[in-house]
Amino acid sequence: MKLKIKKGDTVKVIAGSNKGATGRVLMVMPGELKVLVEGVNVRSKAVRPSQQNPNGGIVKMEMPIHYSNVMLVDKNGKATRISVERTKSANNVNVVKRIAKTTNEEL
Repeated sequence: MKLKIKKGDTVKVIAGSNKGATGRVLMVMPGELKVLVEGVNVRSKAVRPSQQNPNGGIVKMEMPIHYSNVMLVDKNGKATRISVERTKSANNVNVVKRIAKTTNEEL
């Protein structure tokens, strides 16, 4: 399934324990329908010693959340739904624009 949320977008969490938090999307996993958001759903994980982390121990890291629990944020900082507009350019190339429903402006 193709998601309307892309890497680098700013999103707001609308459900779950981190409801109301905003952050930037670090990674999108379309096969699992999940997104990884910076500073959201932070968990403690025990890590074995390795070359990157020679001491091991407990590390805080972000975990993915379901994409249905986040909404894109428009320029005004409000959560918005997205519409997709497809057009053809002069070179007969398909152009896809994501438009915010709150402001009717392109994201």
